[in-house]
Amino acid sequence: MTELLDALRGALGLDEPRLGAGHMALRAVVVFVFAVALVRLGNRRFLGRSTAFDLVLGFMLGSVLSRAITGNAPFGPTLVAGGALVGLHWLLSAVAFHSHRFGVLVKGQPRDIVKDGAPDAAEMRRAHLTRRDLLEALRLGAGIDDPHVVQRAVLERNGEVSVLRRRAEPRVVEVDVRDGVQRLRIELA
Repeated sequence: MTELLDALRGALGLDEPRLGAGHMALRAVVVFVFAVALVRLGNRRFLGRSTAFDLVLGFMLGSVLSRAITGNAPFGPTLVAGGALVGLHWLLSAVAFHSHRFGVLVKGQPRDIVKDGAPDAAEMRRAHLTRRDLLEALRLGAGIDDPHVVQRAVLERNGEVSVLRRRAEPRVVEVDVRDGVQRLRIELA
């Protein structure tokens, strides 16, 4: 067992003052497998559509684990630090799940930026969202180029804009029939 550990230490370059390409390649494989295991054990949502809270973990985790590959920090403690970051994210996510106020603090809150076809200038200003940004988000997200056809648009916590269209008013077609037949009224949606 000691021989195996010594061979692994040598392959990873744990006792070397300078790392070679082989050391870094093997470290990259080990760190990759470790990172995948961390993500599987932790909260995986920070890899998808995420809030700033989740993105910070992604950046920090990448930064910390890269040091283990390049040898800029001790290998084992760097992996432990990555695990600590994922554990902290998991813990804070659990607290946010149980406490709405804490969730708003770390994840933010959605903002209604269009209500009944009218952009809300105050909410847009708070979110640093220009009218051009709004129009772009409506075009990209819902294929809409006019806010007047929007019932509600929300700037979500992940930065995307979700859009609910206004329901179209039904068209009424009235048909008069002569010679004693009553009028027929048809609503087209």
